[in-house]
Formats: sequence, C-alpha cells, structure tokens
Amino acid sequence: MQIIANPFPFEFQLDRTALVIIDMQRDFIEPGGFGETLGNDVSLLQAIVPATQAVLQAWRRRGGLVIHTREAHRPDLADCPPAKRNRGTPALRIGDEGPMGRILIAGEPGNQIIEALAPIEGEIVIDKPGKGAFYATGLQSELRGRGIRSLVFMGVTTEVCVQTSMREANDRGYDCLLLEDCTESYFPAFKAAALEMIRAQGAIVGWTAPSASLLAALEG
Repeated sequence: MQIIANPFPFEFQLDRTALVIIDMQRDFIEPGGFGETLGNDVSLLQAIVPATQAVLQAWRRRGGLVIHTREAHRPDLADCPPAKRNRGTPALRIGDEGPMGRILIAGEPGNQIIEALAPIEGEIVIDKPGKGAFYATGLQSELRGRGIRSLVFMGVTTEVCVQTSMREANDRGYDCLLLEDCTESYFPAFKAAALEMIRAQGAIVGWTAPSASLLAALEG
C-alpha cells in the first residue's frame, strides 16, 4: 500500500505493519485524572478520540496487528527511578493516590485504556515504565516474532511518549508513520514542533499524514 504523506508517500505492507497506540489511558484523557490534576486541559486530548477510534476500527477490519501501550509502574515503584518520580513540584506524584487510584500504577483504574479504544482479544498490551515503548519492555520481541517492518503510530502525548517511541523504533530499523489528527499534546505548540522534527530532512524519524490518507488505503 502507498498513502499520501509528508515529506513523501509512505509505503507499507499490511501484514508487515503494526498499529501502535500510545498511552490512551484514563489518567491522561479523562476529566478528574492525573493529567487534569497537573493543570492540563484534557479536552485537547479527548478531541482525537473519534479519529483514533475510526482508524482502529478500520485496521481491525483488515486484520492488522494492534499494539496498545500504557505508562505503568509496579506497585512497589521499583521500576520508577527518583529522577522520574521527584521531578518538579506536582500536587500528586507517581504512586500517590489520585482520583482514579494510584497514579500510573499497573492495574489501577486510571491506568486503564479508555473504553472507546479498549483492547480486544488478540491485541497486544505493553506496560512500559518509561516514555519509550521499547525501553524495558518486550515490544521488540513481539515485533520481530511477527516479521513487522513498519509501524503506524497514534496516541499521546506527541512530543513525549509518542516521539520517544518513534525515535526508538527508527533506531531499530522500522519505518514509522504518525497520524497527525490521532495524536495530541496538552501544549499545541509542542505537537506542531514535534511533527516538524519527525518529518524533517527527508523523514529523519518518520512520516506524518492525516488519518484520512490511511483510511482511504484501508477501505479502498
């Protein structure tokens, strides 16, 4: 398949490509969650849910591989270094009791993927202790075992976990596409800058495209 993308068309084989949905968790997306307690406007992230859901449904109809990630730590915080937990002066830190349970702890209500994008049987869920989807996870083994060569990314936030994961993937030899209207930041200027960085210098990290380009290819 080939789709219109920036800076030039993106080519992929569906059976060698995975759809990777980064951290669409209740604590980041829903009102009353961790993201909102930090003073962020979560409606910015909520706005991408319909487009993200449309791509997910179309990808499922074609039988493509789907991978969901969650930023999640062990209850004892053994995988959360002080350099991460103690940064800044937030009202709540990782591991603290928040509106939806302990913040970013595996198994807590707020750590779950939102209902509109919830994984179904056969889809892979990766709990990651860092910003990148490859660090201290089994993602590379899952991809290699399935012969995956290309990755299509959606999720939040663009400039942090999404971009970090794309850079990790690029270093491991994967061609990566980011769907522009299926990713967002609490800071719109950061999203815009991240998109420019990703596709600069001939797709130095990867390609970007509107979801309509991918949907047209999947449904054509």
